[in-house]
Amino acid sequence: MKKLLFLGPALVLLTVFGCKKNALDELLTFTVDVSQNSRIPPPSIFYTGLPKPVSIITNSEASFRNNKTTRDKVKNVLLDQMQLTLVSPSTLNFDFLDSLKVYINTPKTNNRIMLAYLYNPPRGAKTLTLVPTTERLDEYLKSETYELTVYSRQRPNYFIRDSLTIRSDTRFKVTANSL
Repeated sequence: MKKLLFLGPALVLLTVFGCKKNALDELLTFTVDVSQNSRIPPPSIFYTGLPKPVSIITNSEASFRNNKTTRDKVKNVLLDQMQLTLVSPSTLNFDFLDSLKVYINTPKTNNRIMLAYLYNPPRGAKTLTLVPTTERLDEYLKSETYELTVYSRQRPNYFIRDSLTIRSDTRFKVTANSL
């Protein structure tokens, strides 16, 4: 009789947790890496316009397909990591930067939000790892392209005369349902 009292609740618990596990098995978590080089003209002390956004091609559809899901099954996207690497000129590092904020939006929309930032970058660095925000980024990664706009403040007495080539390496953490 004692065995029957013990086995009944155990069987119910196994059934409940077994059903929940199947629902969790359908939920996927994976990363999408997006890298691109961008050429940035030298800043001018006379230029007063806003920075021009850089278009980034996501290739997210291929990443979703490789992870056995589709765009419409994506549940949550967060920025996992963002790094900026100064590619050229090769003699320069990021010592000229005092602060940096990166904003994201989809083309021709008014949905710009801050993606990542960095205050007081380390001296002598050619690669910067930015601090990601906790904003949900579903609509941006579901789009074929998104735009990045960088607002930066230079340290006093640093003048950049050349165009810069900067590589952005961005890793998004995606949660989605499987097909």
